[in-house]
Amino acid sequence: MPADLFGGEGVRSRVAGHPLSAPGRMVRMRAVTLPEVPYGATAVRPDWATLPDAVRAAIEARLGTPVATTVSAGGGFTTAFAATVTTTTGARAFVKAAATTDPTADWYAREAAVTAALPPAVPAARPRWTLTAAGWFVLCLDPVDGHVPALPWDPADLAAALHAWSCAADALHAPPTALSAVGLPPLDGILRAEFCSWQAIAAGHEALPPAPPWVPARLSELAALEAALPPLAAGTAMVHGDLRVDNVIIDRTGAAWLCDWTWPCLGAPWFDTVTLLISAYASGLDADALIEPWAAPPGGVDGALAALSGYWLVRAAGGPSSASPHSRQHQRFSGGQALEWLAARRGWA
Repeated sequence: MPADLFGGEGVRSRVAGHPLSAPGRMVRMRAVTLPEVPYGATAVRPDWATLPDAVRAAIEARLGTPVATTVSAGGGFTTAFAATVTTTTGARAFVKAAATTDPTADWYAREAAVTAALPPAVPAARPRWTLTAAGWFVLCLDPVDGHVPALPWDPADLAAALHAWSCAADALHAPPTALSAVGLPPLDGILRAEFCSWQAIAAGHEALPPAPPWVPARLSELAALEAALPPLAAGTAMVHGDLRVDNVIIDRTGAAWLCDWTWPCLGAPWFDTVTLLISAYASGLDADALIEPWAAPPGGVDGALAALSGYWLVRAAGGPSSASPHSRQHQRFSGGQALEWLAARRGWA
């Protein structure tokens, strides 16, 4: 198979000098595994007509003209309003809204503060305004005319996404004061507190979720990899904290934008790259070659895959979600692919 079959000159020229420019890294290496539901169709959201009259009136007053049409965001796992709105004058904006009794409203407020403070080099939509009306919080962002990447990844889309994250990581190597003021928790602390499922299972505090038959024999190794991860992922750079395929938008030029900046923290950028590349592994691409230039420390990638697989698989087994009905399939798919990638790296069967 030609080395440039999935990564030809168009991709390489767009990311010249980037690690993706090496030939062969976008060739499909194995069978493709797809999620049960496309990531562009996971959200279950209210439409414009179901928002309270006072909220719609407040939004239109801030926009300056009535809303003519809306296109709901199909990706994501919240039940809050999120749509591109077009006014009667043709002006466009991306609007998110949630009742202040819903935790999502706090997430949107945090997203507004974070995106307002991002350095210019970070490819992310910036906020235009926020408002509170009739017990709802509303965030208006610049619209990005594009789509959530489909799985399996188109190599050009993945190259664009990794390039966007590389630019963002460079710009966030030393977060500006305005971002630090928002409050950036340490990634290693989050990992110790929340990503310890294999350790809990090994200690008998958590039930083993549905998993491949080889897992019980490797449980102590999974727990050890997970336990060793926090100091390996520690750092002083700002990371996205939730970098996955449905938090990427590919615009009409083929460039990638990173969205949903709700969970940024301080840590090592390679960790976010692992979370994004799990879907690249599922797409049959050479995820090991793609993560290599990010200089993860020895044991880092395996520790991340162990921690993420345990976290997702335990939650996938937790029964129906109050958010999107597809959130459990996302967790099951992501956890399973993280575990498969880890097993391939370590030669487990």
